[in-house]
Amino acid sequence: MNRCPALIAIVLAASTFSTPLPAQTADTYTARLGWVPTTPADRPNVTGKGSATATLAGRKLTISGSFDGLAAPATVARLHLGIAKGARGSAIDDLMVTQATNGKLSGAVDLTADQVEALKQGKLYIQLHTGKGVPPDGSTLWGWFLK
Repeated sequence: MNRCPALIAIVLAASTFSTPLPAQTADTYTARLGWVPTTPADRPNVTGKGSATATLAGRKLTISGSFDGLAAPATVARLHLGIAKGARGSAIDDLMVTQATNGKLSGAVDLTADQVEALKQGKLYIQLHTGKGVPPDGSTLWGWFLK
């Protein structure tokens, strides 16, 4: 008779510790890469299009995307933090990019709490540069991450 309460306690303890914890969900954002603002003189050099997906797990943002139709090979791609949704801002980090007129971009960035909040508000964007893009930095395509 004394074994029954002890057995029940063991079974309850085992079932409590064996219950799986809920997995952390990841949020997904997408960006359509389109032309940066340009002047008529620069317009022939600002060509192409692209898209990217970003997955946020905790504070880690993992980015992958592709582009095509550039007038010159890509030179650099960066993740930026705009001062508002749709407004330019400072670079956060460089991304890996295929140095060609068609290719892929990717990267993983550890964001701060403020940068995570900015992502949720639509303030993070990718900017892709080429050797023939808009002076002074060769900007060609950009796109904001939205849910």
